[in-house]
Amino acid sequence: MPPSNKRVASDNRLLAALPRKHREHFVAACEPVELEFGEILAEPGERVHHLHFPTESFISLVTPIDSHAALEVGLVGDEGMLGISLILGVDVSPLRAVVQGGGPALRIKAAPFRRELDQSSALQRELKRYLYVVMRQIAQTAACTHFHMVEARLARWLLMTQDRAHSNAFHVTHEFLAYMLGVRRVGVTKAATSLQNRKLIRYSRGDITILDRGGLEAASCGCYAADIASYTGMMG
Repeated sequence: MPPSNKRVASDNRLLAALPRKHREHFVAACEPVELEFGEILAEPGERVHHLHFPTESFISLVTPIDSHAALEVGLVGDEGMLGISLILGVDVSPLRAVVQGGGPALRIKAAPFRRELDQSSALQRELKRYLYVVMRQIAQTAACTHFHMVEARLARWLLMTQDRAHSNAFHVTHEFLAYMLGVRRVGVTKAATSLQNRKLIRYSRGDITILDRGGLEAASCGCYAADIASYTGMMG
């Protein structure tokens, strides 16, 4: 028997933060879905038909550079949602959204979402705060990509992924990491090998295990701590 919307909603921190009455009304308009690894949920310039609230899944937000390159600028898990442009009344996606960790999520169509947003001041307040957090984190990622070394950026990315996967172990290939970080595969290999030699991670054929969370935080640039501070400071 599939889980109820109410129980699934409690696993998304954005929805769980809403007053009970507003939360129950909102999730009644949602449906539980199972997101698949590699699934494309949005493309730049295309109309947004659904919004997603991950519970045990997570999604990469990617900006294409050209026909051969792209860069990850954000990561959405159970702390957030996909489809923030609709908060601004814009029904076109600015980014590509790729499922990086498969699993459950709540999904709502664009039209019911607009109605819920119009009717609930609590939902408006919560999602506008989240929109501010996303803007801060995208700006932080842009600065991080320009100023910080690949090893520190990889450590930050692994911490962000662990937070959303809720597991010390997950699967990701060199090719995918290079794509996400906007560097060549040789750069990812060098950075991952360095972290492994320091016994912070174990990496074999795409299987990554975090061995030393504290050490990985120390190896990361300050952008990871800035991301956490931005979210907790605004969202609580």
